[in-house]
Amino acid sequence: MTGTIWVFSGSPGAGKTSVSRALLSRFPLGLHLPIDDLRELVVSGLAHPSLDHPPEAVRQFALARTAAAHHARLYAEAGFAVAIDDVLWPADVAPMAAQWTGLDVRPVRLFTTLEVAHHRNRTRTNKTYDTQSLVPLIDGLYGQMPPEAYRAAGWAVVDSSQLTLDETVEAVLGLTWPV
Repeated sequence: MTGTIWVFSGSPGAGKTSVSRALLSRFPLGLHLPIDDLRELVVSGLAHPSLDHPPEAVRQFALARTAAAHHARLYAEAGFAVAIDDVLWPADVAPMAAQWTGLDVRPVRLFTTLEVAHHRNRTRTNKTYDTQSLVPLIDGLYGQMPPEAYRAAGWAVVDSSQLTLDETVEAVLGLTWPV
């Protein structure tokens, strides 16, 4: 039996990592593939994200997403539930989806208010760097990622602004696919 591949997108502070990990803990086999972690395996020459999308950063994100897509297929075919998390636009999934023919893939846009995203960013403990550096990205990406655009592309949208982590996972698990 193959596992489901969950693809979580949202701005920094939307809860992608927390939701991925909490969701996967509900399955007997779960693999979390955060694109940031794959990118941080680069020992020299790591290009950091910014709102002006430097070409080398774009290339490195594409490489990490392709690697995640391959790993997701391998593990899903072995029966693992898989969660990939990244700041993705609907079009970013197409190159990844080429690896997922015949698999159960569920893209979810996690949404929060801007205030909640900032609060979560200020209080997070899962990053090894000063998360204040993400504030301009949170502000800049917020308007660029309207939930309506994701819904129109066939993504589920979960607004977790007023939900606990467990309630958000329940909302994700309660979605009907395809959306």
